[in-house]
Order: sequence, then structure tokens, then C-alpha cells
Amino acid sequence: MVKKKLIHFAENFTFSHLFQQSYHELMQGFPLKGKWRDDYFGNLNPITLELGCGKGEYTVGLARMYPERNFIGVDIKGARMWKGCKAVEEEKLKNAAFIRTKIELIEHFFVPGETDEIWLTFPDPRPKKPHRKKRLTSPEFLKRYSGILKEGGLIHLKTDNEKLFVYTLEVIKETGQELVYSTNDLYNSGFEGPASSFRTFYEEMFLKEDVRINYLQFKFRPVK
Repeated sequence: MVKKKLIHFAENFTFSHLFQQSYHELMQGFPLKGKWRDDYFGNLNPITLELGCGKGEYTVGLARMYPERNFIGVDIKGARMWKGCKAVEEEKLKNAAFIRTKIELIEHFFVPGETDEIWLTFPDPRPKKPHRKKRLTSPEFLKRYSGILKEGGLIHLKTDNEKLFVYTLEVIKETGQELVYSTNDLYNSGFEGPASSFRTFYEEMFLKEDVRINYLQFKFRPVK
């Protein structure tokens, strides 16, 4: 297993669609910041981020489904991301890329309003109260998104954790976000859209154990 991970880590450095700057390099300025459409994708299409993308299943799946949009998966786990990077290379997907970094540093990769949509697919629920600020739907992270996401852009959350789902609904209300849709049982809700079109590896495991999938989406309003 360790040898396989090392092989994947090494191959990651060969992918032109995977960006993994060191902290020092990032502090010097990320070259594509503000220039993703012009200098990387070569189009003016909307940009969607999958934060905490894991194996990149949604990044790749959405890129296949919507060739008229651009998608970027973000995670710190290089061994996991290898699978998504490999799929992009083998399928020659021109509308997908990956960034290996801590999500706390996401503002260093984009200018305000450069991204149009965010997906949070089964993020760490951070159940302990002292860790609330690290939840990807916390007010603290919404402030970070204010530096990259356009006003009115959609944020999607899929989670098996009901407490995170309820917490996020409370944050949406407290921060003046516009809730568009929510359900605590996605696959029995009749909802149609990319959230129910395909499932991640872990999602399949949850469903086999009769765990309900919570889903919501809201229109983003900048948080100060």
C-alpha cells in the first residue's frame, strides 16, 4: 500500500492539470490567480470548485456532464487526488483541473468573483465544538469564499452527517444566505440534478447501510 501511494505521489508531478505549489511559492503569487479562464482553460466558461474533493469524483463527473463549464477539484490528500487526475489525463478532459492545497489557503489561488459555484461533497463534519470554525460551511469559511466566489453563485452541500446539515441551515439563516433547496433524504426526494445523478465511492457505502444523504444548495451572499 505504501509503495502504491509513493508511485501515485510521483506520478502526480507529471500531471499538467495538477497544481501543488509549496507555501513559499504560493506566497510569491500564484501565476494563474485571476487568469484561470485566459491562461489555463482558454475560454470564458463558468468555473466550479469542488472543495475537499477526495478522489475527485464530482470534479470529473461534472466535467463529463457539463463540457461547457470548467471544474477544479481542491484537496490536500495527493494520493486520493491521483485517481481524479488520472481520469482527466486518460479521458483528455480539457475542462478539469486540480489543486493540492489546504482549503484555508484557497484565496491565494483566485481573485474575488473568479469562481461561479462551489461543491462540498461529504466534507469532514468536525463534530467537536472547538473545531466548528474548520467546518467548510462555517461563517469563517463563508468569509473566505467571499474572496473567490461571485455574489449569487451556488454553494452545494452533500453530507451523510445530519448535524452538519442542520448546522449549515442555521449558518445560512444567520449570515443572510438565500436557501434554494434542502432535503434530508436526497434519493427519496424526487430531486433531479447533478446532486442525484452520480454517487461517490463513500456515498455508495453509506447507501448500502441505509444512511440517508442530506443535500442543500444556496445562493451566496458575501460575508464580512
